[in-house]
Amino acid sequence: MIRIAVIEDDRNLNDGIVLALKNEEYIFEQYYDLQSARRMEPVDLIVLDINLPDGNGFDFLKELKADVARRDVPVIVLTANDLETDELKGLQLGADDYITKPFSLMVLRARIEKALRGGVPARLYTQDDFRFDFDRMKFARGGREIDLSKTEQKLLRVLTDNAGITMARSRLMELVWEDGGEYVDENALSVTVKRLRDKLEEDSAKPIYLQTVYGSGYVWRKP
Repeated sequence: MIRIAVIEDDRNLNDGIVLALKNEEYIFEQYYDLQSARRMEPVDLIVLDINLPDGNGFDFLKELKADVARRDVPVIVLTANDLETDELKGLQLGADDYITKPFSLMVLRARIEKALRGGVPARLYTQDDFRFDFDRMKFARGGREIDLSKTEQKLLRVLTDNAGITMARSRLMELVWEDGGEYVDENALSVTVKRLRDKLEEDSAKPIYLQTVYGSGYVWRKP
């Protein structure tokens, strides 16, 4: 198991990150201030906020990189500080990545995977008898391969990256049709969802995984 520490004083955001990203590979440890974070057991990666109630995350980053036992632990800075000078400072202090708020959970997951693999991104999602290998573009259920279009792959990735979270139709259109989602007819999303359901669900009329949240959007249901 991979142990990830989330140091973020906003409890709703901290809980949201853990809820959205937790899977069979990751165990999360949550900290809301530097005092408790300084007592953390060894972890494989740290997601670090900068503006904390009892100190500055940059100072904690300095401590980490000065500690021989922890200096090689990847650190992803997650902060509302969006000034270029702040980003430069974080990277100079040894941060492996710098993400500004607001942010996409899909992007955070990808950055975590990249940092854990030393810069080599990978993306594999498994649930029940599903196996989705987004890097190799291989998708299967119960060993049976499923052929997905590029748009269907993008939609599936966004939904599984945010499993358990209801994604608004407008947000899905922005993420799936990145280069001009504002010009895409909403019907295109409905059609793509239906085609994806037909390929993934045993009974697309009564979907278990790709569900509609009426009046809101769609959600990929976690176990």
